Amino acid sequence: MNERSKILALLLAGGKGERLYPLTRDRAKPAVPFGGTYRIVDFSLSNAINSGLRKIYVLIQYKCHSLQKHIRDGWNIFSRELGEFVDLVPAQMRIGDQWYLGTADSVFQNIYFLDQEKPEHVLILSGDHIYKMDYRRLIDFHKEKNADLTISVFEVSVNEARRFGVLEVDKNFCVTSFYEKPSEPCPSSTNPAVSFISMGIYLFKTETLVRRLIEDAKNTASTHDFGRDVIPAMLGKDRVFAFPFIDENRKETKYWRDIGTIDAYYDANMDLANVDPLLNLYDRQWPIRTYQEQLPPAKTVFSEGERSAMVQDSIISGGCIVSGARVRHSILSPWVRLHSYAEVLDSILLDNVEIGRYARIRRAIIDKNVKVPEDATIGYNPDEDRKRFTISEGHVVVVPKGYQW
Repeated sequence: MNERSKILALLLAGGKGERLYPLTRDRAKPAVPFGGTYRIVDFSLSNAINSGLRKIYVLIQYKCHSLQKHIRDGWNIFSRELGEFVDLVPAQMRIGDQWYLGTADSVFQNIYFLDQEKPEHVLILSGDHIYKMDYRRLIDFHKEKNADLTISVFEVSVNEARRFGVLEVDKNFCVTSFYEKPSEPCPSSTNPAVSFISMGIYLFKTETLVRRLIEDAKNTASTHDFGRDVIPAMLGKDRVFAFPFIDENRKETKYWRDIGTIDAYYDANMDLANVDPLLNLYDRQWPIRTYQEQLPPAKTVFSEGERSAMVQDSIISGGCIVSGARVRHSILSPWVRLHSYAEVLDSILLDNVEIGRYARIRRAIIDKNVKVPEDATIGYNPDEDRKRFTISEGHVVVVPKGYQW
């Protein structure tokens, strides 16, 4: 039997993503569009597929319609008859009458699937991070250590580590402590400037996972979260190891992004429009899959004179028409229309956005199905923008989906 067939992947995709509002007003965080044609969830799913994993449950809950549609249309690629699947699992209240109380509870409430599939190991993934990783390396490390739990870890500055779960490890990478969002993160023993943080990627022995989830479910004082409750309770009882992240992005700097805020989301997208982006989407050895509808090629109209179209350092998706407009360092998602004399700078336009003549857009995110009228300006007058739109701490203007002038 293929060793990968003994591993079941559970992708947690039910997060509200409150800090990404209003992009998460109508969709779950993993369903938020990214990079023109992708959704955030595509990266963890692509990593799993590229790693040879073929049994994947996607656990969903909040505002999941667009995520359901995306998975159904873009990820229905396996044969259930061959024991391969990417299946959606909505919150079903199989155990009790409550929605998911935390990350550990979301798995506990679906413990039925562990009994049904009987995997030797369970890989738990987050559906809201951007990175490229071969999980086979993690699996091999986990087996070599005979670990009950292996946590994939990433190095960040000590100050930045406050936002994450922070680990201390010994020289063999055995985890000696785990603190969720500590005010004073512990530095690495080899580099005092950085800390090891959890990437939200956990590989469990199934029997250990089931035992610890049942214990946690009985604990009335628990918040039923892996980072806050389950993992700290395992230390000293089980073999818990940290696996240093190995990047498949093939760049000088390791790439892993938690794009949980508007500014982090904006920066990660804008990186893709750079001459040499940190994230390589063009690597055929590690493709990122997604759902793409049948689209005509992107097109520019008018090439001479004052009305000429100009596109610089930008991503232009299929179905877009740039008609006598100017675009610089921006991302245009499918079916975007830009009319004559319009100008778009340092911005992200999601599907089916239309920019009218002489309109000027700067440092903005415009969600789907918005028609910006002629002569409108966004990103030039903060006081006026604030009356209508959300403005992030980094001064990015966010126009919500379907906004009407």
